[in-house]
Amino acid sequence: MKSTLDQIEDIKNNGYFLDFSTVFNHAFENYKKIALYAGLILLVFSILAFFLGGGLLVSLYGVQHFNEEFLKNLQNEQTSTSVLAIYSVVIAFFAALFSPFTAGFLKMAYCADRDEEFKFSTVFTYYTSRHFGQLFISTLLISLVSGFISVLFNMVGIILVDTFIALAITIFTSLAIPLIIFGDLNAIDAIKSSIIIVSKQPFTIILLLFVAGIGSAIGLIGCCIGVAFTIPITYSVKYALYSAILNIEEENSIDSIGSDSE
Repeated sequence: MKSTLDQIEDIKNNGYFLDFSTVFNHAFENYKKIALYAGLILLVFSILAFFLGGGLLVSLYGVQHFNEEFLKNLQNEQTSTSVLAIYSVVIAFFAALFSPFTAGFLKMAYCADRDEEFKFSTVFTYYTSRHFGQLFISTLLISLVSGFISVLFNMVGIILVDTFIALAITIFTSLAIPLIIFGDLNAIDAIKSSIIIVSKQPFTIILLLFVAGIGSAIGLIGCCIGVAFTIPITYSVKYALYSAILNIEEENSIDSIGSDSE
C-alpha cells in the first residue's frame, strides 16, 4: 500500500474522482450509527462547558454586574486591536487543546464504519496518543493564522472579507485532523496535504461540508438541545470524505486502537 504522502503526490499530479451522492450516503449511514452516542457526549460536555463558563464569568465580574445595562455596554464597547489579538491567541490555544476531542469523534466514525465497538472513552483516544502533539500544533497554527487575519481586517474595518477568508481557511484545512490520525502525517504536512486535496475538488467538498452544516443546524429547530445530535453529521462527512479519497492504513488504525486500552 502506498504511503499517505505518496497518495497525496498522486493527487497533486493527477487529481481524483469524488462523487457527491456516494460520499454523502456513506456519511449518512455512518452518522446513524454514531448519532445517539456522540450526541449524548456532546450534550453532556456542552452543559458542563456552559456552567463552567458561567461560573468563571460570575467569579470574575460578580453576579450583580450581569444586568441589562452591562450587556448593552458590552455589546457597544469597541474592542482594541491588542485585546483582539489576545482573544485570538486564547481562542487558538483552546481550539488546539480540544482538537484531540474532535479527532475522537472521527475515530468513533471509523469504528462505526467497520462495525467495531466504540465507547465513551473513544473520544479521548488521542489525548494519550502519539498524535496529540501534531493535532495540537496543526490546530494552533490554523487558528492563529485565521485569528490574526481577522485582527488585521478588523484594524482596517473590513469585516466581511475577513469572514470569507476565515471560512476558506476552515474549508481548505478541514482534512488536516484526519490526515494526522489516519494518514500519520505531521502537522505541517497534514495542513499542506489538506489544501492540495480540497483544491482538486473544491466545489464538491464545499457542497458536502455545506450540506453537513445545514444538517447540523437542523438541531436548532424547536429545541437547541437537538443540535448536539445533529453536529455529528459533520464528523461523518469528514470521515467519509477521507475514506473516499485516501486509503486508511491498517497499521495506523491498530496503533490508535491500541491507545484506547492504555
